[in-house]
Amino acid sequence: MKRGKVWLAAAGVVTDKKGRWLVVKKSYGGLKGQWSLPAGFVDAGETADEAAVREVKEETGIEAAVCGVAGIRSGVIQNDISDTMIIFHMSLTEEKEPKANEGELLDACWMPPSELEESPETSVLLRSMIQLFKEAGLSCREIPDPGEQFGYTAYRFFI
Repeated sequence: MKRGKVWLAAAGVVTDKKGRWLVVKKSYGGLKGQWSLPAGFVDAGETADEAAVREVKEETGIEAAVCGVAGIRSGVIQNDISDTMIIFHMSLTEEKEPKANEGELLDACWMPPSELEESPETSVLLRSMIQLFKEAGLSCREIPDPGEQFGYTAYRFFI
């Protein structure tokens, strides 16, 4: 799929009852061999939160629901491509062990944040997020659709 020069991606911070984070090791790209979050591009016809749910499921087999925004990563690649990722805070739908998508990942597992902080294989963004996530108060807020005149088929607000 052609992405053009404006990229929008979504990721999920999923934690289990023990406080461990769902992490993956990509088998390609800049994060190859590093612990990072399940993530991917938003497809046409889906909201960013739907993309996060889909990517978590596709990459790990874990079903989770969005309950807030953990953060937004925004950057420009080589002064040309706008690269933005919305990172959603997600809750588990059911507790189970992740299974790595073999075509895309080297591994997927639950890891305690303390272990991720100490691992030399943890990505810079994930290491920073662990510290910031401890301080954040994340939750869902429902707001009304702004009206039929906009033609939204899906409309959500996260904080």
